[in-house]
Order: sequence, then C-alpha cells, then structure tokens
Amino acid sequence: MGLGTWQLQRLAWKEALIAAAHERPGAAAVPAPGPDTWSGFAIDDWRYRRVTLTGTFGPREAYFWIALTEPNGPLSGAGAMVLTPFRTTDGWTVLVNRGFVPEDRRAPASRPGSEPPEGTVTVEGLVRRDDPPSFITPAPDAASRTFYARDIAAIAGALDAAPPVAPYQIDLVAEETPPGGLPQAGESRMTFTNNHLGYAFTWFGLGAALLGVTAAALWRRSGRRHGPHAAPSSE
Repeated sequence: MGLGTWQLQRLAWKEALIAAAHERPGAAAVPAPGPDTWSGFAIDDWRYRRVTLTGTFGPREAYFWIALTEPNGPLSGAGAMVLTPFRTTDGWTVLVNRGFVPEDRRAPASRPGSEPPEGTVTVEGLVRRDDPPSFITPAPDAASRTFYARDIAAIAGALDAAPPVAPYQIDLVAEETPPGGLPQAGESRMTFTNNHLGYAFTWFGLGAALLGVTAAALWRRSGRRHGPHAAPSSE
C-alpha cells in the first residue's frame, strides 16, 4: 500500500510540473538565479521559468543530438541543439541552448550569420534542468562534441567553460533566433509521460490481493484448528 501512496504523491508532483510547463513560459521574465541560490538549488521552483541573462557568449559550440518533431519553427528532423557557454557580467557561466540546426547545417561554416552576437548582450530563455546520461545513453563523441544527454558537467568540460557553472541550462526563446534563421530558437521540448495513477491502482490492487490471500490462509488455518477433526485439548 505504501508504494501506491508514493505513486499518488508522484502523480501530484507530475501534475504540478505539467501545469508549470504550461504557465511559466508566458510569465514576465525575471533575472536568472545566481550562485547565491545554488546551494540546495530547487530546480522544480525554476524549471520552465522565463529568465534574462546579461553577458557574453563563448566562441565554442557543443551539440545535443535530437530528432525534432512537431517544431515551433519551420525546420525539423534529425539535427542538434547548439549549446554555447554564456559568461554573465556577474562572473558565472550558464550553458545556453541557442536552438536547433538540421544535421546538414550543423557545421558553423555551413550556416553563415548563425554566430552568437558579439559583445555584452541580454538574452531571454527558459530554465531547464540538468540531464545526466542513463545506462542506455550512447557515449558522447568527443571529436565532434556531440552529446546524447544534456549533461551540464560533461558539456561544460568539453567547452572549457569557466567556473562557476550554473546547475541548470537555458533554452533561448524563439525571439532570440538570428535573422538568418539558424539556430532555430524556441524549441524547448515539454512532453511528459504521466502513468502514476495507473501505477498507484496497480500497487493498491496488488496490496488488496495480498491481504485477501493472507486472510484466506489464516481462515483455513483457523478452520483446521477448530473444526470437527481438530486435535483434542491436552488440558
């Protein structure tokens, strides 16, 4: 029964997260959380919030491989999200997802005008959580700096990002797409699976079945002890 209760708690958490994903991107932007908030950082309090950053983009890129379906912009298919370190004027770094590029336009030389703006700029984006790889995630390709999980530590290391590095990432909003159209910003994926209610019913059902089996076994044992053929008392 405890596992069923836990699944109901997870259901409430997931429903709150889904609600946040729909509501927060449309709210007014606030400054991105700095290092004074990172100790015990509660990502669910910030996830999908629209924030602003002021600083400079680094010169290097890494790539998170993705097959983009149902895009917000005109481009989709196999490609990558372009990840670039952004050094804030307050002296800390955050990984910024500048947007999607098709596989045949991944090389910077194939997309003139896609470079990040030079100098100090202010940008807006959505806060996204760290996403370390699981045991089934392919290993990154170090030569091409291609990753299959948005693992902050690994990507920041590959890009020689200056510390301290934020424990979250930023997805630029669509308005940050360069005039040439690449990288195509505003492609945050907000899809969720929510099977917790079904899991809860399963665990409660298994618990009820186990109680029934236990009760039947006790009843049969009691019947053998007190039935007409029960052994006489020694008293």
